[in-house]
Amino acid sequence: MVDDSALINCVLLLMVFSLSLCPSSCLCYESSDLVDCRSRELLRVPPSVPHDTWLLDLSGNKLMVVRTRSFVGLWSLRILLMSNNSIQTLQPQFLERLDLSFNRLRWIPQDFSQGLSSLLELRLDHNLLQHLDSTSLGEFENLKKLDLSYNRIRTMDVRAFNSLSRLSLLSLEANRLNVLKDGLLSRQQSLEVLLLGHNNISVIETEALAPLRRLTLLGLQGNQLQHIRFKTLLELQTTSTHLQMSLNPWTCDCELQRVFRKIHHVRHLHVEDYRDIVCHAPPHQAGSSLASLDSQLCVAETASVLVITITVMLAVIGALVKAEHNRKNKQAVSDTESQRLEK
Repeated sequence: MVDDSALINCVLLLMVFSLSLCPSSCLCYESSDLVDCRSRELLRVPPSVPHDTWLLDLSGNKLMVVRTRSFVGLWSLRILLMSNNSIQTLQPQFLERLDLSFNRLRWIPQDFSQGLSSLLELRLDHNLLQHLDSTSLGEFENLKKLDLSYNRIRTMDVRAFNSLSRLSLLSLEANRLNVLKDGLLSRQQSLEVLLLGHNNISVIETEALAPLRRLTLLGLQGNQLQHIRFKTLLELQTTSTHLQMSLNPWTCDCELQRVFRKIHHVRHLHVEDYRDIVCHAPPHQAGSSLASLDSQLCVAETASVLVITITVMLAVIGALVKAEHNRKNKQAVSDTESQRLEK
C-alpha cells in the first residue's frame, strides 16, 4: 500500500513534469517563457503547452476553429500570435496582444471581447470583415492599437468604437469605406494615428474629425476625394497634425486651391505630400500637380469674373446711353410739337 507522502511526491512530480512539458511539434524557450509553433501544419492548438507560457506563436498553420478550452491552464499567456491561418471562429482568453492577421474572419463574434479587457493591441488585418457593429469591440476599454486594414469593411455602426477611449492607433487602410461620418470617432480623444488610406471615401462630414485632440497623423491618400471643406480640417484642434492627401481624383479649381492655401497658413496642419497632389479634373488640368499651378486657378477665375463684370458694366452703360438717347429724342419731338401748336 502506497503511503500518503509517496502519493504527494508523485503528484508533485507530475505537476512539475506537466509544467515543463513542451509539445513535440514546437520549440520551447524556458528562459523567456516563449513557445514557438510556427509553420508546423497544425490543425489545432497543441496540448501540453507549458502553463507558464507568456508568448505562444501559432502563426502559419492550418487552424480554423480556436476555442477557449484550447488555452486552459495558460494563466500567464499575454501574447498570442495566430496570423496566416484559416481561422473562422475563435474564443480567445486573457491577453495583452492578439494577432489574428491573414485569416478568414468574416465577422467579429458578439462575445469576442469578453475576457479580453486587458488587451492592448489587436491585429485583425488581412481578413474578410465586411461590417463592424456596436457590440463587436464592446469591452476593449484598454485597447491602444487596432489594425483593421486590408479587409472588406464597407459600413460601420456609428457606435462601433465607443468603448475604445484609450485608442492611440487605428488603421482602416485598404477597405471599402465611402464616407467618414460625424460621431464615429466621438470617444477617440487619445487617438494619435488614424490611417484611412486606399478606401473609397468621397465625403468627410464636417464634425467627423472634431473629437481628435491628439491626432498627429491622418492618412487620406488613395481615396475618392474631389473636394474637401476647409472647416472640416480646421476642426482638428491639435498641436501638430500631418496630413497625407495624394492619390485622390481632385478637381483643381479656385475653391480647392483656396482650401490648401488656408491649410498652409494654419500652424498645426501640415500636408506632407502636397507636391504629389495631382489634378484629375477639369480635363485641361488633368495630370498637373496642384502645386505647379500655384495661384493660376484663382487668377483665371478672377479674370473670368472681371471679364463678366466688365461685360455687364458695358451692357448697363450701353443701356443707360440708349435710354438717355431715347429720352432726348422724345424731348426733341415733344419740343417740336409744342412749337407747332404755339403757331
